[in-house]
Amino acid sequence: MSDTETTTTRAPDAPHPLRWTVLGLLGLAQLMLILDITVVAIALPDMGADLDLDRAALTWVVSGYALTFGSLMLLGGRAADLFGPKQVILTGLAVFTAASLAAGLATGAPLLLSARIAQGAGAAMLSPAALSVVVRLFDGDERNRALGIWSALGGGGAALGVLLGGLITAGPGWAWVFFVNVPVGLVVLVALARILPGLPRAATGSLDIPGAALVAAATGALIYALIRAGDHGWLNIVTVALIVAAAAGYTVFALWQLRATAPLMDLRLLGRRPVVAGTFVIAVTTALMVGAFFLGSFYLQNRQGHGALMTGVLFLPVALLTMAAAATAGRVIGRLGARLLAVVALAVAAAGFLLPVLWSGTAVMVTGVSVAAAGLGALFVVASATALATVAPHEAGVTSGIVSTFHEFGASAGAAAVSSAAATSIAAHTGTGTGFDDAFLVATGMAAASAVIVLWLIPAKQQ
Repeated sequence: MSDTETTTTRAPDAPHPLRWTVLGLLGLAQLMLILDITVVAIALPDMGADLDLDRAALTWVVSGYALTFGSLMLLGGRAADLFGPKQVILTGLAVFTAASLAAGLATGAPLLLSARIAQGAGAAMLSPAALSVVVRLFDGDERNRALGIWSALGGGGAALGVLLGGLITAGPGWAWVFFVNVPVGLVVLVALARILPGLPRAATGSLDIPGAALVAAATGALIYALIRAGDHGWLNIVTVALIVAAAAGYTVFALWQLRATAPLMDLRLLGRRPVVAGTFVIAVTTALMVGAFFLGSFYLQNRQGHGALMTGVLFLPVALLTMAAAATAGRVIGRLGARLLAVVALAVAAAGFLLPVLWSGTAVMVTGVSVAAAGLGALFVVASATALATVAPHEAGVTSGIVSTFHEFGASAGAAAVSSAAATSIAAHTGTGTGFDDAFLVATGMAAASAVIVLWLIPAKQQ
């Protein structure tokens, strides 16, 4: 659709009539991207046995997707600003769907890993562009409600992936964790092509390819360092080298942005307090959420002896509470304000993480992680609403890319941190679980400290 075909573009006094339907379709597409991380993780043992994959290859089945997804999202967000979000969304969804089919048909590591990288590239186009559409189609309290729904799907998707991964792997087989994306992706693609409004380009200029390459390389190096730290430690020479390389890459990127005629992003965005606050909250929230998922999964299987499918069933209340809390937060954030909601939500998360430290057992673990998830579900809304509330239309895509990138930073850092803290209990498979206690105490302290930080960081009037 050309830029002149924008008769359905939202105006403040005339919201798009199909905006909620568009949100539902975009949310379903986003849910696929989130599910594709944990649903695949559950299928890895069967996948490895069928395709004769070694441990390194299995690791890259997960990491390859996460690395590509995380490192290209800033580029995807900028592309949405330059070329229009509709074109970027449809292209990203088509790439993700085709790559899912290729992954399901894979008979060995080369095709499977290539397909996973292509899935990550498609997801990196789709996710920030879709979030920028949500920001541009909705205003005021409606935007908060829409972000609540968006956050509910993203926050609950990881936990739902455990259940779906177990069901699919035990049923039709591991290939269907990829095949299931194909009919869903095609239906959403056709529907969005028909009803997604052709929002006009929000920015002019050309795509900053050198800047995109620099930030992708730096982000990829940092995410890989965070993933690697979980297995090899934070002081491992390769991990440290990757972090140094990432820092150098970001420095060169910043210098290039100051010189480029059409920079990938306006660096002044990172100096805005709401954007900084939102990205901090999304990173902390995702780190704690992934930590809760990681710890809960290993605790239930290694210490309590539950199978993968039962573990998935036990995670169902975690997913439901995450979604319910996010949807509720979207309705009340306008009245309470982002700062108060963030402090309360982090306090709830800290209390939930503390429960498994004080008592042991399956019921306490599920209760504690579910309580923590309720707080974290609300925080996803706070993060998006805070970072995106004051951005101009021409900044919506790239700011969404920043938020989405920090989402991946948090996920990688959270998994690395808790796996290091709980290393003794995870490696032992059984035992006293003191490593789990240490890791849950780390999560409790992180949530409590973050509550103090957001009390200062989030602007008082930011909603």
